Amino acid sequence: MKIALCNVTIAALPFERQCEMAAELGYDGLEIAPVTLDPDPRLLSAEKRAALRRAASNAGIIITGLHGLMRTPQNLSITSRDAAQRKHTVEVMRGLCGLAADLGGRILVHGSPEQRRLEPGLEDEGRKYAIDCFAAVADDAAAAGVVYCVEALSRQQTGCINTIAEAVALVRDVNNPGLRTMLDCSAAATTETESIPDLIRRWLPTGLIAHVHLNDPNRRGPGEGDLAFAPIFAALREQNYAGNFGVEPFVYKPDGPTCAARAIGYVRGVIEALPPMSQSPKIQAMRGVT
Repeated sequence: MKIALCNVTIAALPFERQCEMAAELGYDGLEIAPVTLDPDPRLLSAEKRAALRRAASNAGIIITGLHGLMRTPQNLSITSRDAAQRKHTVEVMRGLCGLAADLGGRILVHGSPEQRRLEPGLEDEGRKYAIDCFAAVADDAAAAGVVYCVEALSRQQTGCINTIAEAVALVRDVNNPGLRTMLDCSAAATTETESIPDLIRRWLPTGLIAHVHLNDPNRRGPGEGDLAFAPIFAALREQNYAGNFGVEPFVYKPDGPTCAARAIGYVRGVIEALPPMSQSPKIQAMRGVT
């Protein structure tokens, strides 16, 4: 499992320095918001893509994937009644699959609440459009060797796909290996009725959760709020989670680099403090230990 820093946290720095700082702090990689690369990141040249990948490699890290996909270019929506707008949005989604692959990434996380808002009175229609857009990009993701993840977001952000159950239902309907869902700790803790460890135990065995974002319901980094992450990591390990993590704070106090340093120290500390698997309740129960 690799722990990546979502690069918007330190996006004020040149990309080469972002890579160096992530490595210095102890991250394994960067998870990139395309808006930090170019106003229309689909149009990045092959030379520029190679240079970005090389910068990460030179720093000793990897680029794990992309998130915050729809913030650029302007006027994107997967729920709009405007067919031309949705067509353009799908073209952007497809282009980002290729970008992720070129950068060496494996995961794209589609959150983007502003670009999936539902028009009052036309909510069901908007949700259908969203499903159609995700279905349209699934083959492209699979062909590029990446996984496109539908992110469940809190109801404060959007009314379109709020729970992992809703995301799983969509993924199952599309039935394409290029499309999966993921767990965002902040959104799940805000919206779901089950605890995050229970969500992990329910949904991870389905094979449909491909990624995890680490953040607190207060929108800050892991360890900066009340959410307990030790049970979350214990449940992930118990269920043999083999994906990567993205540390994704939204509030940077006192600044991004400090938040990035605090988060990785907390996450590494929690993981290292977990008891050996042989001492976990599940393993003990299997062995008849009480």
